[in-house]
Formats: sequence, C-alpha cells, structure tokens
Amino acid sequence: MIDVNNFDSMQISLASPDKIREWSYGEVTKPETINYRTLKPEKEGLFCERIFGPTKDWECSCGKYKRIRYKGVKCDRCGVEVTRAKVRRERLGHIELAAPVSHVWYFKGIPSRMGLVLDMSPRSLEEVIYFASYVVIDGGTTPLENKQLLSEREYREYKLKYGNQFTAMMGAEAIQKLLERVDLEKEVTELKEELKTAQGQRRTRAIRRLDILDAFRHSGNRPSWMVMNTLPVIPPDLRPMVQLEGGRFATSDLNDLYRRVINRNNRLKRLIEINAPTIIVQNEKRMLQEAVDALIDNGRRGRPVVGPGNRPLKSLSHMLKGKQGRLRQNLLGKRVDYSGRSVIVVGPNLKMYQCGLPKEMAIELFKPFVMKELVERELAGNIKNAKRKIERQDDDVWKVLAEVIREHPVLLNRAPTLHRLGIQAFEPTLVEGRAIRLHPLVCEAYNADFDGDQMAVHVPLGQEAQAEARLLMLAAQNILNPKDGKPVVTPSQDMVLGNYYLTMEDAGRVGEGMMFSSVDEVRTAYQNGFVHLHTRIAVDPTALGDKPFTDSQKERLLVTTVGKIFFNEIMPVEFPYLNEPTQYNLEVATPDKFFVDRGVNVSDFIQEQPLVAPFKKKNLGNIIAEVFKRFHITQTSEMLDRMKNLGYSYSTRSGITVGIADITNLAVKKDILDAAHKKVDNITKQFRRGLITDEERYQNVISTWNEAKDNIQVALMESLDDRNPIFMMSDSGARGNISNFTQLAGMRGLMAAPNGRIMELPITSNFREGLSVLEMFISTHGARKGMTDTALKTADSGYLTRRLVDVAQDVIIRETDCGTDRGLTISAIKEGNEVIESLEERLVGRYAKRSIIHPETNEVIVKGNTMITEDDARRVTEAGVEEVTIRSVFTCNTRHGVCKHCYGRNLATGSDVEVGEAVGIIAAQSIGEPGTQLTMRTFHTGGVAGDDITQGLPRIQEIFEARNPKGRAIITEVAGDITSIEENPSDRSKDVTVQGKTDTRTYTVPYTSRLKVSVGDSVHRGMPLTEGSIDPKELLRVRDVLSVETYLLREVQKVYRMQGVEIGDKHVEVMVRQMLRKVRVMDPGATEILPGTLMDIADFTEKNMATLRMGDTPATARPVLLGITKASLETNSFLSAASFQETTRVLTDAAIRGKRDELLGLKENVIIGKIIPAGTGMSRYRRMKPEVLSNKTNGVYSIADGEYEATNEDDLTIYE
Repeated sequence: MIDVNNFDSMQISLASPDKIREWSYGEVTKPETINYRTLKPEKEGLFCERIFGPTKDWECSCGKYKRIRYKGVKCDRCGVEVTRAKVRRERLGHIELAAPVSHVWYFKGIPSRMGLVLDMSPRSLEEVIYFASYVVIDGGTTPLENKQLLSEREYREYKLKYGNQFTAMMGAEAIQKLLERVDLEKEVTELKEELKTAQGQRRTRAIRRLDILDAFRHSGNRPSWMVMNTLPVIPPDLRPMVQLEGGRFATSDLNDLYRRVINRNNRLKRLIEINAPTIIVQNEKRMLQEAVDALIDNGRRGRPVVGPGNRPLKSLSHMLKGKQGRLRQNLLGKRVDYSGRSVIVVGPNLKMYQCGLPKEMAIELFKPFVMKELVERELAGNIKNAKRKIERQDDDVWKVLAEVIREHPVLLNRAPTLHRLGIQAFEPTLVEGRAIRLHPLVCEAYNADFDGDQMAVHVPLGQEAQAEARLLMLAAQNILNPKDGKPVVTPSQDMVLGNYYLTMEDAGRVGEGMMFSSVDEVRTAYQNGFVHLHTRIAVDPTALGDKPFTDSQKERLLVTTVGKIFFNEIMPVEFPYLNEPTQYNLEVATPDKFFVDRGVNVSDFIQEQPLVAPFKKKNLGNIIAEVFKRFHITQTSEMLDRMKNLGYSYSTRSGITVGIADITNLAVKKDILDAAHKKVDNITKQFRRGLITDEERYQNVISTWNEAKDNIQVALMESLDDRNPIFMMSDSGARGNISNFTQLAGMRGLMAAPNGRIMELPITSNFREGLSVLEMFISTHGARKGMTDTALKTADSGYLTRRLVDVAQDVIIRETDCGTDRGLTISAIKEGNEVIESLEERLVGRYAKRSIIHPETNEVIVKGNTMITEDDARRVTEAGVEEVTIRSVFTCNTRHGVCKHCYGRNLATGSDVEVGEAVGIIAAQSIGEPGTQLTMRTFHTGGVAGDDITQGLPRIQEIFEARNPKGRAIITEVAGDITSIEENPSDRSKDVTVQGKTDTRTYTVPYTSRLKVSVGDSVHRGMPLTEGSIDPKELLRVRDVLSVETYLLREVQKVYRMQGVEIGDKHVEVMVRQMLRKVRVMDPGATEILPGTLMDIADFTEKNMATLRMGDTPATARPVLLGITKASLETNSFLSAASFQETTRVLTDAAIRGKRDELLGLKENVIIGKIIPAGTGMSRYRRMKPEVLSNKTNGVYSIADGEYEATNEDDLTIYE
C-alpha cells in the first residue's frame, strides 16, 4: 500500500480543461444551494449530494440505503453514493463555461504573464478581454497585422472592405486563439537572437519574455490554459452554509460568487441558443468574465463585488492571503486539543522541573489517560462508566490522576513566544485553586511576572513527544540562553537581596574573632545569638568538606563570616570556597589573604582586614555559569534551587523594607541648584549681548543642568549609608538603579518635549519633596512617549522576528564537516577606542581554521580544526594575538544549511552542535527576541552640524533589509593615498582626492559631513572617507562578499552591544549569509541560464562545473545583497514564499514554471503536515528502528520520589 505521507517533493502547475474535468465528480448547472423547506441540497446545485457526496455518513439522499454495509453502492433512485460524509471536503465539481474566460491572476498580475507571452500591453489585453476592441487573429491577405487592435467602427469598415479575408475577434476567446498559435520553440529562438544585439529597455523586455516562454517550454504547461473553458467548483464543506437560530442562513461568500457565475453562464447559454443579437451576447460574456474574476480575486480589477452592508465579498484568493488566510491561519498554526490556560502565581516551594497544575484543569487534560487507567484497574466497568466517574469526581479518580501525571511532563507556554524558552516542559504537581504555579527562576526566560499574566498548558500525548519534552524541553535542562550562552535562570529580586544580605560583612559585630572547629558549631552559635550573620569569624578549613584548599591553607584558619559559610553550603562539594566576589576566587581557589596562622590573635588580624563586598546579582550569574561549566546540568539545577531557597529565607529574615525615612534629604542640594541658576543667568546675559548664538546658549544651558544633576547624584551617593535598604536593593541588582534613587532623593532633571528636543526648564524637585503642578505637567510628555514607544516597538520587533525566521528557517546543521578551505579572520570589534566585543568573546566555541601559534614562543596554542574553549581563548589573548582565522558560517560550503565545524558550539548546551539542529530558527529568535529592548527613534548627536545616526531597532531593520542607510558614508573605490582636501565655498562642499597606483579619483563631500581622513593617509578600497554608515550594496560593488558580510556582522553587533544586549556572532552570521546566497547572472556563456537570472550560488556553481566538464564557456555572475524580505520571497520553496507575503504573485509564478518544492525547510513541511526535517525528524534519523536496551544512564531525571536522581536499570529506547 502506498504511504500518502511519504513523498519527497510537491509540484504546482496550471490545470488544463481536461484535468479539471478529470478531477470533477459532476457538473454544477443550477445556482440553487439547499431547499429551504426540507433543508436538503438541491439536485445539480452547489451542494448537490450526487456530485459531492452524502451529507450523512453511510446514507444516500432519499434514504433507500442506510448503514455501512451498503458502502460504495450508488442509489438507483437518487444517484448518491453511500460513503462517508467527509468526502464533501475533497470532491470537486465543475462548471462548463459557455464562453472561454481569462484567469485574472495571469492577465492582471504584475508583470502580466499573458501580455509577456503575446507581446501585447496589459492595456490592449484588457480592451480585448472586456469587449471594448477587436483583435486581429489572422490578417490573411489584408494589410492588417496580427494582434492589431480595431475599434468597433474600424472593424465594421474593414469588414465591408475585405469581407472574410481576415479574422478578428473579441473577448477571452480571441486571446485563447492567439495563445494557441504561440510557437514556443520559434519565439524562444528569435528572442535569443534578439538578445545578442538588443540594448536598454528592449533587452529587459526580451529577457522577461524569454523567461516566461522558457518556463512554459520546460514546465509542460500550455499558454492557452491561462484562459479557462471549465471552472472547478471547490468542495461544499470548504464553503459551508449553516443555519442560525431564527431560521436564517449564514453562507460563505464563495457561494454567492459561484451563484453569480452560474446564473450568468446559464443566461449566456440561453442567449446563444436563441441566436440573440451579438451586442447582447457580448455584454453577457463580459459579465461572465467579470463574475469569474470576482470569484478568483475580488477587487483585483475594477470595483469589488459587495455583499450586504457594502462589504466586499471574500474570493478564493482572499481565502489564501494574509494572516487570516488558509496558509497562515490553518496550515502554519493550528488550534490543539488537550490544552488549557490560566493565571499564574508564584510557586516558591517547587523544584526547578516542577509546576503546579490546578486539579480541575489536570483532570480535564488527562481525561483519556485517567479513563484508560480506571478501566484497567477495574474501578470502572467500561469507558462510559469511567467517564461518569470522572464527571462525578469520585475519590478513586484523584488517586488515579495523581499516578497518571507522575512522570508525564506538560508544556507551559507564555505568549508572546519570542524565543524557544517561551515553551518549556515541567512535571506537574496537583494544586488546589484555579491558578497555575510557576517556579520563580523560569520567569526570566518567559519574561513572566505575577501581576495577572496567563499561561497555556499543553499535554504531549505520544511516547516520543513525552521523551522529547523530558530530555530536551524540561526547564531544568534549559539553563543557558541560546542567544549568548549565558545562564538565563539567574536569581532576581528577593533571591538576590537575600544572598547579598547573607554575604555582607560588618566590623565589630557580636562574636567577632571567635574560632570554630565545625559548621554545626557555627550554626548553633548563630541560632543562640552568640554571633551575627555578618560577624567575621575564623573556622578550620578541614571542617568545610572536600573544598579544594591547598595543604598550607588546611594548616591555617580561614577568616570568613557566618553568612558566607551558609552560602557556601549550597555549592557543590568540590567547588572553591567563595569568600570574595572575584574571578580568581571563583575559577581558581580561595585567596591566601583570608588565612591566618593558628596561634595568632584572630581578632587583631580581622581588624586589620578591609571589609569584603557582598555577592551581587552579576556575581551570582558568574557562579551559576561556572558551576554549569564544571558539573552536570543536574547539579546546576539543584544548586539553583538551593540558592533560591536561601535567598528567600534570608531576605525574609533581613527585614529589609522601603520606608519614606529611607529617602534622605540632601543638604548640599540647595547650593548646587543656586550655582546652576547663577550660571544659566550668565549664559542668558552673554546671549543678550550677542556674544553667543541661540544654539550655543541652548547647548550650554542643557549641559549646565546635566552637570548639576550629576553633582547632586555624586553627593547623594557619598551621603548614603551602605546599610540603607534602598541602596542595598539597587547595589545588589535586586531592583532599581542609581538614577531611580536620584529622582527620589535628588532631582528629576531635564525632560524631553514631545518633538524629542530637550526642554531647558529642569525639574529641580524630587519625588520625596513632591513636584509642583508645572513640573508634573512637564514630566507627562516623557511618560506618554515611553508608553507609545513600547507599544509601537513590540509590533515592529515582532514583524522583524517573523521576517528573520522566514529567511533562515531552512538553515539546519546538515553534516559534520563541509571541508571548506576558506575561513574568516576576526579581531575585536571596536567603536573608536572603545572595545564593543573582545576577541576572546568572539573566539569561544568556534573552530580554529588553522593552528594558532604563540607569536613569541612559537608553541601551538590551539590546533587547526579544533574547538576553542574558554581557556584556549584566554591563552590566545594573553599571548597578544590580535587576529585569528576561524571556521565561519560565512565560508561554509554545505548546501541548504551549515556544517558542525563552521558553526561551532551550540550556545544553549555549551557543547558541540548536533547534526539536525535548526540553527536558522535559533538565530532568528536570538536576534528578534531582544528587539523589544532596543530603542525606537533616531538620536540627534550634539553640535550644530549634528548628523542623525540611526540606532536601535530602525538601524537593525535598515541593515537586514539592505536599505540605503541614513547618513550615508562616502567610500573610496581605489586604494592609495589622500593627496588633497579642497573646500568649495560656492557649492558648500569639499573635494577629497585619492591617488592610487593606476587611477586617481576625486570625491565631493557635503560641507556638513565630518571627514575621517586627512591628507597623507593611506586608504584601501571600500574604506569610508566620512563619518556615517556605509551602504553595503556599494561596498559589495567595490570590495568582495566577505568584506560585506564582516561589515554587516560588526554593525549589527554594535547596535545590540550599545544597548547592553549580548548576541553570539554565529546567529548574525547565519542571517547575513542568507542575504548573500544569491548571484545575478551577467553572461550565460554556453549554459542554458538566462542573463539577469537570480540563482543560488550552489546551483550556479553546479551548472558551471557541468559546463566546464563539457569543455564549454561557463557563465559569469555577480553576487547580490538581498534584504531579508526579498530573500524570503526568492527562496526555492514556493510553499514557504507563498505563506510569507505576496501569496498570489508567488503562486502565479510557481504555477507557470511548474515549480517543485523539495520540502527542505521547516515551513513547507509544517504546511503539508509532515514532521519537520530537523532534530529527530531528519530523514537519516527517521529511518532508524528503535531497539530496547537495558542500560545504565546518568543524569536522566526520574522524578518518582520527587527528588532528582539519575535513573539506573530503566528500560530505555535508544535510537541507534
């Protein structure tokens, strides 16, 4: 038997009239739908049961045959086949048209496909099709030319003059005749000849015609099929008619449109039969043409057909298009059963891998599982009884439910799902109430808070789905963020504050200098009040377990605090004892300075030691990353849970609160403000005397007030007690920052006006004193702008993510090594003298292209083609190496994807990337997800000649869409030296002259733009002469592809790093490579390719290799930089492109070309309901047979006893 799901590709093409009749189950001849009295479909109407199948399962229309036993019988009375009613979703009918009708997509699309084939203008075509002019089909012996248009009058004159010596017709029939006469082979040969000499517009038109004619020639489609003689009628269940209460009917718009077509078609048949006057018949034919146009694409030509309430009717094209269309609404995203949603509340006592599921939700979600279990345990006789038991909520049910959900993970999702951590798996535990409980540490990944957020729950049903959820999606497994490889589960708020308070040190606290021999002694002393948490004490290092102390350290005493001993208890045993928040202590060992010889007076030693800073949020993040690096992910999750509990416990005990008394008044504030007012008065006086311009006055006033605010901020920080609760909150990183505190206790400062210009009037009050009415009003501008910006930004950022996903969705790790001989040379990314991304950061997790040699000792630091670890990267930078050549996505040779070595480490797991990983989607999410954090508008840089530098989200869009940048830099096309810079006061410009070896160029630069070069500087090709952004298209023309790729990568990184967002280089590389994978053919050589064709580099190379093997001339092409939208639409997959944008255009083109979709990407497979070809869905994995092994495995969660532990003798299905 053939497996319907097992096919390799999908093709789309034009349907011939015969094909349409072959698909059809009968002709629809009547416009009736259903009989309103009997509610039965009318015979031969749009819902006819004889054509489309029965409305009830296994029952014919008249009721003679009922039951499944008559399966396949055709009733002799009503002619309906006895079968399932769902055939009404798949059986087509047809309408035999009384006159041929043109298909609006092919006639009206841009460019008009019919116009190109016939070499006629769309305007002339329209006149012929809609019966305004005649077209000459055959001039015969007359001077009339073929395809010449004749008006009604001219036609009559020529008819009188020449009689039947020529043929001219109007309507789609005429066009059909002309299309039938097109000799593809002859036309193609003629056009190829013409191309050899043609120039300019003629050449462009010839190439476009050749492209279309060639497509028809190769696809097997006939041009005349663009005109239809038969119209298919889609199955009735796809255009349903339903009865509303009150006896009225609601019907799909398509039924109305079909009805108009049938009515006009029947009227036309009758007019032709009775030999009506030509003008009446022509009018009816035109109306039929318009009715079919409206059915296929309403509103494409002329005014749309409207229904009740002047609403345009939705045609077949509208059913496919847009967010609500078939492709995006039903095929790319579907509603699923076994799901629920509810409000979330915090579950501080949950483990990392658990969530709390409300009982009534759980019983509904797991109903089938519980029913099966009830029957198997003989607690219910059959499924019906089991169902009743559940509805009655018997006691047995809860016991069974608790066992069913054990070990059965559920997925929790919070909208918007910006990256893959927006859906994670948890072990459910039953909770009372109606709210889902969520572990506080996963909030950051979900961007969730507990102010009324809702989350959706989904149940993975199959064994494979459950295994995947447990092994890949369990929250305890997703500790690192895929975008930068840093922990995403860092403690926040109370947890940070608690650990900060716990690790603080105080001088002179009760019990200072006491010595202890064990941790238990310390705990007892603390519980009985002999020592405080912050007391510095001495303890025997050997009492702290197997911490990695040196032998000399073990002979001495460790000086630490009570809190730090408790803090270190949560760490894995072999981890260094953390006594100060430094990298050395974290990565190497506890520093020697904290150890005191036995016999020395400990109190004196302690008093000489400075106080050590407590552990802040950033330090906690570093600790988590280090634990993850050294230990198994399971131990990291356990440690995180312990850190969370400790933080909550001690933030509660610390009693830190916020009161109005914590906001102190600043005594020096008045003096600072008085001085500022005085300075502003002086500046105004200078302006009145004409010593400075208005713009200078404005700049000086602004800088005066900013300075005053800064001074107040500094004074405030100095006057603050470091035990001030608000200070502790901001210093630890738990909540708030210094500028919030300045607004509370210092001054609010300057505000921006609605137009973005900063107002000169500052708000000198703070929130503690209260604002005056005027100050309050001034500050509303900023608040409102903040709100609107956020709303706009979210939509913009979401759309950017959608385009990014679309362009990179088919990039998958396809092989281990592509064997490329090229690499990418990288160095630190700098902006001026500031390092934006260091070389060390860029090296970690990448493969070296060739061995990295120490410049002085010549030893090999990293071998070629091996992964660079954190330690390797540090050694490279310490050796003073500034440039390294690595394997990069840019230079990867793998077709339709990337290889493991060019990609490097998977940032989400910290280990090598697996074959089958969908790195394109990960890259798109990693770039799109922080998009909402970027700023919206352009900034004005200071100064009179302030040039606008686009930053933030608009700049990212500008880069990825390959637009001409705002504030464009002028680049040099020759390498050489700057010989002169001359000013032209007349046209306000400067001339910069670059002298190269063979060529001297002069560039005219606007007066206002700032030069980056001076006389005598050496420049290379593509180097900017002025400040601003380089246009990547220009750079591509002047330099090479790799320079453009490197430039785009650096630019994207600059924007994100400026906003404090870190993204791995490789994600940007994946996106940029997708923008540069096409070439435009300039000269086809001896190949079959048309000049001007856009094609994939891989396909182009393949064709050229074949030509070279034959000994012929290869084609030449130049690389093209496409924006992501354009690149998505140029993809080889028509399904992916059609579901992205411009659906009708993509499908029109694909049908003419008879395109095949090889189903390589993810979207295409989702659309047709196949498993995606990534991860375990790759064909190489799908072909494996599972075998059951009894195997010891470590680190797989068994949550049977509610604790983490590695399962032992479990039977595991291993895919070999």
